[in-house]
Amino acid sequence: MSTFLEHGRRSRRTRLGLLAGLALVAIAALAVAGIGSAATKAKPAVTAAPTVSGTAKVGETLTANNGTWSGGGTMTFTYQWRRCDKDGGSCSNISGATEKTYVLKSVDQDNTLRVVVTAQNAEGSTSATTVPTGLVQTAAATTTTTPPATTSDNGCPKTAQANAAVNVSDISAPARLQLDQFQVTSGRITSATQSITVRFHVGSTCGNPVKGANLLVQAVPFNQFSAGTGTSGDDGWVTMTMNRQKGFPAASKQQLLVLFGRAAKPGDPILAGVSTRRLVSLPVALHG
Repeated sequence: MSTFLEHGRRSRRTRLGLLAGLALVAIAALAVAGIGSAATKAKPAVTAAPTVSGTAKVGETLTANNGTWSGGGTMTFTYQWRRCDKDGGSCSNISGATEKTYVLKSVDQDNTLRVVVTAQNAEGSTSATTVPTGLVQTAAATTTTTPPATTSDNGCPKTAQANAAVNVSDISAPARLQLDQFQVTSGRITSATQSITVRFHVGSTCGNPVKGANLLVQAVPFNQFSAGTGTSGDDGWVTMTMNRQKGFPAASKQQLLVLFGRAAKPGDPILAGVSTRRLVSLPVALHG
């Protein structure tokens, strides 16, 4: 009996010893894990200071470079630009200047700038300030050259030769465009006519053909033939084909087809500028 009890006590001591050993192993593992975690988790620390790149001149853009940081984990950066005196001291924050880049203003002239770069991760944040930029210089002076006038007081091109085509962009008020010639090249208009081809010549009060003018031709009343549009060529002529619509003929005894034409300078108001208008009529022989 005593032998059996002694054997039981030895078994319990063995089990307790094993449990204690396992507990020590677990504690040691936790300690090692804690040490490793502490080693990899730390708030940011700067290892290479941030810098500023760009030209220190009004109107130019400066850029903050983050530098190099330690600390691990996901790291984000914020910025605060500061205006300092010529020696880089007496700095003050520039209101609203919290982006990675900063465009130099006239108020920055004869001063230097620094930027405070703040790095942040899950463990905290740390800031580092750049060395000052060079003294901010004034913006480069710009020279505006006024081109010589291309038109005379009457709105006509100064260099235009007699009867030579001129560009509509070189004509200005008080000069005006003119629809000075008109032709029909599609023959007589009858009840069987399905289209008409017309030509208008764009000239001007300057006495020259005009190229580049916009032309619109519309039958009156409307819906007899489609509107014709085009741009005058180097000789001033515009050729347009207008197709028959359901409004033709406008009357059973119609004898004339009236066309409204308008020439205009691109970009000018429709009712102003150097534009011109003209009405022409074509004979109609419905029963001929």
